[in-house]
Amino acid sequence: MNESCAVCGAEAGELHESWCECKPNCRVREGEKSDMRFDINRDDGGNEIRQFTTGATRDIDRGKLDPEGFLSPLVLERYAEYMHKHRLQSDGKLRDSDNWQRGIPEHVYIKSAWRHFLDWWMIHRGWQRNDKSDGHLITAEEALCGVIFNAMGYLHELLKSKLSGWKIGEKRHEKGE
Repeated sequence: MNESCAVCGAEAGELHESWCECKPNCRVREGEKSDMRFDINRDDGGNEIRQFTTGATRDIDRGKLDPEGFLSPLVLERYAEYMHKHRLQSDGKLRDSDNWQRGIPEHVYIKSAWRHFLDWWMIHRGWQRNDKSDGHLITAEEALCGVIFNAMGYLHELLKSKLSGWKIGEKRHEKGE
């Protein structure tokens, strides 16, 4: 039984750190003592399983999606702050946090994304950007959150279309969706 990384399942060895999928969070580092180490065994069907020192077993997680690794909690928290700030509508009412998921046409997302991208680009190039509606100074964080919102909204519409059979650009929002 070889010692393996408790995060990605890679076997310990001289080359491990150069290809480990979970680097830098790898648990198979020289000298590291962890209760989360495990051995790779085979179940009755011949499938590889991880057996932890605690006795718990899990299947191998190679090839599985890893949202915890793909996403940044710093970015998600900042994005949530941005979204919360923009829940207040001009009429003074607070919109639901998932209001955007009801459906916004793709052309609205792409036009807004370009405006936010231009703000981000100009800020990146050293220019000051002020909001056209209230004059506040736009930060790179704010511009990037706007880009993320519009990209996420557009992707949401693409995926809804794919799952429901709608064609992108079709005027489905007027049909009661």
